[in-house]
Amino acid sequence: MLRLFGLLLTVLGAIAVAVISWPQFFRLERDLPIAQVVSFRALIVVGFAALFVIGLVFAVIRPIRALALSLAVVFLAGAVVNGAILTSRGLGSQTLPDQTDTSVRVMTWNTAGAATSAETIAQAAVAMEADIVTLPETTIETGTEVAVTMGELGHPMWAHHTQSGEWDAESTTILISPDLGDYSVIESSADGTSNTSTLPSAVAMPTDGDGPIVVAAHAVAPREDYMAQWRDDLQWLADQCANDANVIMAGDFNATLDHMSGLGVDGGDLGQCTDTAAITGNGAVGTWSTALPALLGAPIDHVMVSSGWTATGSVVLQSLDDAGSDHRPLVVQLEPSE
Repeated sequence: MLRLFGLLLTVLGAIAVAVISWPQFFRLERDLPIAQVVSFRALIVVGFAALFVIGLVFAVIRPIRALALSLAVVFLAGAVVNGAILTSRGLGSQTLPDQTDTSVRVMTWNTAGAATSAETIAQAAVAMEADIVTLPETTIETGTEVAVTMGELGHPMWAHHTQSGEWDAESTTILISPDLGDYSVIESSADGTSNTSTLPSAVAMPTDGDGPIVVAAHAVAPREDYMAQWRDDLQWLADQCANDANVIMAGDFNATLDHMSGLGVDGGDLGQCTDTAAITGNGAVGTWSTALPALLGAPIDHVMVSSGWTATGSVVLQSLDDAGSDHRPLVVQLEPSE
């Protein structure tokens, strides 16, 4: 009986490890509570490694030795698989290539509203020589102040925005360099008739020149009461990358690559867009929360691009963890695809 119980427990443990490690296979990556758990793969690795050690400790007890060793092997496999997934997405690269005449640098930063000063945002954007800056949870007043400060620092920008309410979290601002031409936020994005469900995203279209379509993304967080809206938001964002080869979409997706499974088409990660951080070695580096070390956090802020662009480098800025926001800025350098 004890042997049968041990076998059953081992099988159940293996199923639990498989669901947590590869929820896409079970189509649970966007379901509660798996969606929340899989956001933190690095913590999953730590947890499975700890359970492996605990299994080895309990293996010294003769009556449960076989069970303890069996579970230890299952947990070790879980740690290895999740560690391999993280490694394949990139554990961190902190260098950007030199800019060229055709390169475009994109910075995205959820500023947590008034928690981050306009001066700090401007200085970071200028230091990174950003051509496009997407700022979820940033009002147009703050965005305009950022643009003015950047101009005073020799890096002029135009500010665009959309908002759905009075709270800072209900505003999203985009800064775009005049070198990319004139832009305007499209009406359906501005008035909310076609947008993310709860927190606004902005779609800026070029009104002259051949600049890219710029989407500043802000999906609602996958809290228990907002799961349906969160799933709808990810689908809406995927749709923004469905038909055009010249799209740059950046912001707070409140989702990792795991959550985007099944939403990509034609080889894309989300719609036809691919995740630039994963391509350039930073796909596993957490952008949220700054309360956690970067390699233990959740990579939920992204710069996604369609086929017209190729990522050549990226950085997750960890030097601004004390700037006020609970998100880290992500900066990506892009080149037009040949």
